[in-house]
Amino acid sequence: MKSTLVRCAVAAVGLGLALTACSTGAGSGGSSSSNGVASAPAGSSVIDKMLTGTTGPNGETPTPLTDLTFSEDDLAKLKTGRYTAAQLWHTSSQLVTAVQNGAEAEFARLGIDVVATANANMDAGTQANQVQTAMTKKPDVILGLPVDPTSSAAAFQPAVDAGTRLVFMSNVPAGYAYGKQYSSIVTDDLYAMGKRAAEALGTAVGGKGEVGILYYDAQYYVTNQRDAAFRTTLMKEFPDIKIVAEQGFSDPNNATGIASAMLTQHPDLAGIYASWAQPAEGVLSALRTVGNTTAKVVTLDLDDPIMVDMATGGSTVAVIADEAWNLGKGMADAAAYSLLGKQAPAFAVAGALTITKDNIVEGYQQSLHSDVPTAVRQVLK
Repeated sequence: MKSTLVRCAVAAVGLGLALTACSTGAGSGGSSSSNGVASAPAGSSVIDKMLTGTTGPNGETPTPLTDLTFSEDDLAKLKTGRYTAAQLWHTSSQLVTAVQNGAEAEFARLGIDVVATANANMDAGTQANQVQTAMTKKPDVILGLPVDPTSSAAAFQPAVDAGTRLVFMSNVPAGYAYGKQYSSIVTDDLYAMGKRAAEALGTAVGGKGEVGILYYDAQYYVTNQRDAAFRTTLMKEFPDIKIVAEQGFSDPNNATGIASAMLTQHPDLAGIYASWAQPAEGVLSALRTVGNTTAKVVTLDLDDPIMVDMATGGSTVAVIADEAWNLGKGMADAAAYSLLGKQAPAFAVAGALTITKDNIVEGYQQSLHSDVPTAVRQVLK
């Protein structure tokens, strides 16, 4: 997911956890360094675990969104039910726009009217007010992403009390239970995203050499699973690649300094993985500062500066993206299941895709159902 989702995570885990000390590992087990950059002992990292697949925030088994289907009778019931929906997002972004558009298109197909749409600009009080305002329209379902689990438990309580079905993206309010306060969680296939990132970087460096990892160092299952899946896949599928540096960060603005330290300690790095696009920009900045044009960079989520770098033949060799538009469509489908009295999946996932220089235009369409942004289109020409 985009970095806006991670800002939700920072709020959720609290400032103390968000600012915990980070460390750099040398090799898969980690060791102490001689230049003041501490190494992470095995088992200490939020990504130092072997994964076999995506799981939900409470350990739920994922259901592909493509499994949600409707019979002709289902469609007839939905269209005659005169149901209404509200979309209450945490913020505005390219990702949220794609999710919202996907949901609106599916609601239209199902005959469900969208009566309210809002974003809270990452403010808990604003989100609470927007829920109250939306409830004056008496929506049958609400799609949204909690600004943070604690405040959102109270914010969405009026909807719970009114019997409104709730479908959340990626996270749920604290204390909410599946089938009681909410109908479904929908997010990305997190393991698939991390796996694709590892395969892209492993292939780009020729299956051998030394690489570094910049991961998000906080307890947030979205990024934790993506980062851990990258590490798991790289170690399993590319035995001749050695992870010589693993550095956590809580503030993506520190990524430039972290990457610079990695490159000082390991100037021959063949590749670097960054947890998402914003810290990846810091990695690119560090590479440019030292004049390194050989190290390959792989990251997750569409972002204009990263895509421009890749389109112009820079260090970025692949970007792994979610199918954001389909994620919104799936949220609408899960909401429709609840309206029909059908059990929506506790945890449903959208697909992932690998975007390289060769399929940038197709990648934007598949992920966001949108054209390439102007900044990227200009360099593609």
